[in-house]
Amino acid sequence: MNITLEAEEFWEAFCDHNADLNKDELYYDVWQFLDGKRGCDRLASLCLAGIKTATSSVYKTFEMDDMKIPEVGDYSIILDSDETPLFILKDTNVEIKKFSEITEEFAAKEAEGDQSLGGWKKVHRKEFEAKCEEYGIEFNEDTLILCEEFEVIFQ
Repeated sequence: MNITLEAEEFWEAFCDHNADLNKDELYYDVWQFLDGKRGCDRLASLCLAGIKTATSSVYKTFEMDDMKIPEVGDYSIILDSDETPLFILKDTNVEIKKFSEITEEFAAKEAEGDQSLGGWKKVHRKEFEAKCEEYGIEFNEDTLILCEEFEVIFQ
């Protein structure tokens, strides 16, 4: 996603608020949750409420798009469905796991659906199958999933 002027100003405000950080050495990305307009805003509000503290993606798509793989300590500016910056989160844990290795604990942290592992797998299997099809790759139980845990640190 292109970094908007509004996102850059939001990042500057965060850095000004945290003068001890060397902003030239920090990595940040700008993105929004992908679940349609209503879903995007709903997931963002769950983050702000401290309920959603994780997200997941098909790992291979990062490689195929030549995107940086998130690391612990990376920052993200999260946008609402109108691409307005809402908050900044910081990655606290990043792991790559097979789809079959996702745990009940991680599913609960994603805070989607009923927060159960079964519910998570049902929703994400459909989402990941579509994403893999879009990229021309096969989805199965061994598909690698990028699992990020985070905390909201600025709004």
